[in-house]
Amino acid sequence: MALKGNLETVLQLKSSPEKFLSVWKGQAHQVPNHTPTNIQGVDVHEGDWVTSGSIKVWKYTVEGKSEVFKEKVIVDDEKKTVTLFGLEGDVFKIYKVYNVIWQLTPKGQGSLATIILEYEKLNENVPAPDIYLDFVIRITKDIDEGISNA
Repeated sequence: MALKGNLETVLQLKSSPEKFLSVWKGQAHQVPNHTPTNIQGVDVHEGDWVTSGSIKVWKYTVEGKSEVFKEKVIVDDEKKTVTLFGLEGDVFKIYKVYNVIWQLTPKGQGSLATIILEYEKLNENVPAPDIYLDFVIRITKDIDEGISNA
């Protein structure tokens, strides 16, 4: 059984790639407002809200359990991608690597978001992070809804 892998899905969003990217470029502090049942808070650990490469700590709930995730966000306007590089947190109790990538492609008035969850399990008994992919899908839909209605 492979320890490394990717989980991937595609969502249709109402928001444009630029609008979705703008959330991660300078409005990440608003994410808990868009999806309060999933994300309860976010704080800057290093850097600031607008600089690519800044480090943030997220407090969230997955499957009824409160967890913490420290990440470094990189936004690439040219490639229309957002990458959250996992640094520390609850997911690292069972995964050695955990990164979330959104690749956005314009489609009509909105966009298609390819969500890729890169992971490496600590051992072969660890399940693929399907619950975390479901979580990322939920927050992506919530953020899209929130910024589309703004």
